Amino acid sequence: MSASNGKVLFGFIFGAAVGVAAGLLFAPGSGEETRNKLKEKSREYSDELAKQMNEKLDDLKHFVSDKTEDAKARIKRSVPEENKS
Repeated sequence: MSASNGKVLFGFIFGAAVGVAAGLLFAPGSGEETRNKLKEKSREYSDELAKQMNEKLDDLKHFVSDKTEDAKARIKRSVPEENKS
């Protein structure tokens, strides 16, 4: 993960935490309503975070796979024909 992606992810998590805290402080509803809203929002944030993490993991898998294939091709090209079996 690049530094900018890490910053975006941190910003997302920090923003979510600030939003939840502000929601608690200024909630006009009852305690039960507030708890239900918090559960819903935390589920939404959790789902979004999981989605982003899965996307980054897929990107990493593709990157590693591409680099592995490149390395295999380079090794294959560097071995002289007479040494190949």
